[in-house]
Amino acid sequence: MHSMMFHVAFPVSNIPDTKAFYVDGLGCGLGRENRHCVILNLGGNQLVAHMTQEPLLPQKAIYPRHFGLIFSSEADWQALLDRAIAQGLRFRETAKRRFPGLPLEHMTFFLEDPFYNVLEFKYYVHPEAIFGSQDYEQIGDRDVVSGSV
Repeated sequence: MHSMMFHVAFPVSNIPDTKAFYVDGLGCGLGRENRHCVILNLGGNQLVAHMTQEPLLPQKAIYPRHFGLIFSSEADWQALLDRAIAQGLRFRETAKRRFPGLPLEHMTFFLEDPFYNVLEFKYYVHPEAIFGSQDYEQIGDRDVVSGSV
């Protein structure tokens, strides 16, 4: 199979603020743009921010909707975390270690852009846990029994 990249489109209400967060803040590459949308390169993946006139409201929690990157290097994950802090980006959840000692162990943090889109950035200690470790039910921070956060 040939290599592929991911594409995600999301709503924004202001192109300059979009570029300030994603290009200046996160370090995304800037692609084509017009007054209705802007294309961004996030880790080799295509983000398309589309203008909307509809009200944009914050999610009550990080679930169910968010997107982001999984890093193959903890140093790269840490570098983005350091950049987000230095750039004063809004953290929805600060950096933490999930499932310590388990094969699912990973580092994560969540950011929120100016339009309430939530982004997660992860680094897995054991890369096979990204798609594997089916013997475990833990996913994210939701309680497996009750479904609460």
